[in-house]
Parts: sequence; structure tokens; C-alpha cells
Amino acid sequence: MNETTNVLAFRQPSAVDDPLTDIVRAGARDLLARAIEIEVGAFLASTANLTLPDGRARLVRHGHGPVREIATGIGPAEVARPKVRDRGASGPGDRLRFSSAILPLWARRTKSLDALIPVLYLRGISTGDFQEALSALLGKDAPNLSPSVIAGLKADWQVEYERWQRRDLSARRYVYIWADGVYLQARMEDHSECMLVLIGTTPEGKKELIGFQVGVRESAQSWRELLIDLRQRGLRIAPQLAIGDGALGFWKALDEAFPGTRHQRCWCHKVSNVLDKVAKSVQGPMKNDLRNIYLAPHRAEAETAIDVFVEKYHVKYERAVECLIKDRHALLAFFDFPAEHWIHLRSSNPIESVFATVRHRTVRTKGSLSQQTAKLMVFKLIDAASKTWRRLKSTNQLPKVIAGVKFIDKIEVIPNTESHAA
Repeated sequence: MNETTNVLAFRQPSAVDDPLTDIVRAGARDLLARAIEIEVGAFLASTANLTLPDGRARLVRHGHGPVREIATGIGPAEVARPKVRDRGASGPGDRLRFSSAILPLWARRTKSLDALIPVLYLRGISTGDFQEALSALLGKDAPNLSPSVIAGLKADWQVEYERWQRRDLSARRYVYIWADGVYLQARMEDHSECMLVLIGTTPEGKKELIGFQVGVRESAQSWRELLIDLRQRGLRIAPQLAIGDGALGFWKALDEAFPGTRHQRCWCHKVSNVLDKVAKSVQGPMKNDLRNIYLAPHRAEAETAIDVFVEKYHVKYERAVECLIKDRHALLAFFDFPAEHWIHLRSSNPIESVFATVRHRTVRTKGSLSQQTAKLMVFKLIDAASKTWRRLKSTNQLPKVIAGVKFIDKIEVIPNTESHAA
């Protein structure tokens, strides 16, 4: 009896039969080639007035360079860079060259892919796992993304970080700033050290990282060094309001560097500090009472809610009440600004949300990061995250804040400009 055996070849994990992906990749390759052709055509048109003595054009097309693979988010794409010949150059120093903004001379990866690499690293993927992770995204070849290349990118991050730390701030101003000291649980030189972070809002409503450095959260000297560095690089105009935890040494340094800036205590920190001083059985009702204060629609209602809180808890929970009322004025400063901005001004959450991912990374590495690597991680993460930060609501109110317009119970105070005859 003869038996017929059918052997079926199973698809390998790295082989993906996806016609749609192939179509998209081919379309992207064609689009890239056409875009570069348009770019070189525009360059030749802009130099058409340059001619040789016999009237011929000085710059002409001169074929293409070698075909190379560019790693993109949809897989590798082959492209040949157009070349331009300068027929009138007397020497190498006099030669005009075509430089493509779309495809730089030595580019091997798209900028979006370069941005993906540090994000994957920060998300917890180790250097040795990059090839496997990127193969799932870019195809089995994943060219130019070996572990050694990934490790070498950290040197580029260091250069970017140093350039950013030296940037000129003379043309910058910030309407609001948030300050906080964030512990990463990394291998710092001193366990009391953390990352001191400042984020600010521009007059256009855009949030930016202003500065950060390693220091002691409660030390006025650490914050003073950071603020002095910013002033030396040109940041002279005082912000209208600063938001942060009351335990920071930042406030004393801020009064020295920018004495005109008002203080707003972070309600998230304050609620946590107050609740830490009472039993868990009381924390639920007390938290609701605190919400009635910072979510009040008017200052008068918030003041009344504070008085109710004091009367309700001062006998049995004196320490919690004292923790609240000692910063009473600074906790309600946001009421003097446009109501549309209150949600942004009540807490330092813009900083906390950014550092959640960094904390995740330090947990994955069991605190093995050096201080230098931790700083680079913070810089690259914020650099990637800042591109998606939401602007402040009602940016049309910011020029009024800059001009010193006063707001009382959400209403803009319009000065009386009536003039009386003598």
C-alpha cells in the first residue's frame, strides 16, 4: 500500500506576505524619487543665470549616485541621489554643489526612525533587543540598526544635549513656568539628588523645556544655580506665575532671580501632603473637601470652603489643617488669571506626566543607570514628547496676562478711562 505524504512549508515568523504593505512601500519609494527630482530641478532653475563664457549653463545634471537603502517606518526603500556637475569651477573650493534637504549625503535612516530609537530605549527595550523589536516594525533586514549603531547614537544625544544647554535665551520669554524635582531611582552619586526641571509657556501658548540639572530638591542653592545659568544665557523677563510644590528650595531662588513672579502652590502635591497627616479612613471625605476648594468657581467660594475645612478638622487633625492654611494665599493665586488657564495652573502635572516613562525605564534597569545616562534619557524623552505637548487653552488671553491685565472671578477688569473736564 502506497502512502502519499504532503509536506507543507510553514511561514516563517520573519516572512510577512502583505500586498498592502508592498504597495505602500513602492508608492513611498516612487514619491521619494520624484520629490528629490523636483528638488534638484528647483536648484538648477535657481542657478540658471550662471553661465559659461560660451553661454552654456554652468550647472547641469550629471546622473545619479549609487543606489542606497534608506530605513523608513514602512521598511527599507531604495533610492539614488541625483548628482549635479559644476562645469565652471576652477577648483574644489569654487565648486557649487547640490545638497538635498530631503536626502542628505550620508543619510541611512529617516528622521522619524531616529526619533523612534531613543523612545524605544526609554520605553524599556535594551540595546541588544533593538534588532528584534525593529525587525517587527521595519522588516527582517532592519539595516543600519545593529546594537553597536544604537549604542553609538548615545554620543549624538550627548552632543545635542550640550548644544541645548548652551542655547541663547535672549529672545525668549515665558508667561507661566512649572518647577519640580523628580527622583528617577537611578544610580545617582548622592541618594538625595534628583532632576530639577523647569517647563515654561511661551506667549504663543506653547510649552517648552526651559532647563534641568541634577541637584537637591529642597536646596535653594541648587535651584539658584539653575536660574542663574538661564539668566546668563539671556532669560531676563520674569514669568507672571510659577507653579510648584511648597517644599522646593525653588521659591527662595526664584524671589532672588525673578522677584516679580507670583507663586502658585501645586494642588496635587498639597492634597497628598495634607492626606498623609490623617488616617486612611478620613482621607476619602477630606479629599472631597479639598476638591471643593480648588475646583470652586470663584475665589470667594474657595475661601469659604477653606474656612469650612478648618472648622471641620482643626480639633482632631490640626497638622493637616496647618499644612493647608500655611500656603493659603499661594494656593489661590490662580484665581487672578484667566479662567481658561486654571486647569493648567493648579498643578505641576506637565512635569509629572513627562517623567512617568523615565521612571518606567529606571525600574526596568533596576536602577543601573548612571547619572549621565539618566540626564540624556530625560533630554531625549522630553525632546520627543514636546512635539505632542498641547498648547494652553485660550491663547488669546496670554497677551492680556503679559500686559498685566487683572482678572477677578474670571472677569477681566477694564480700567475706567473716563476723563473729567477741569
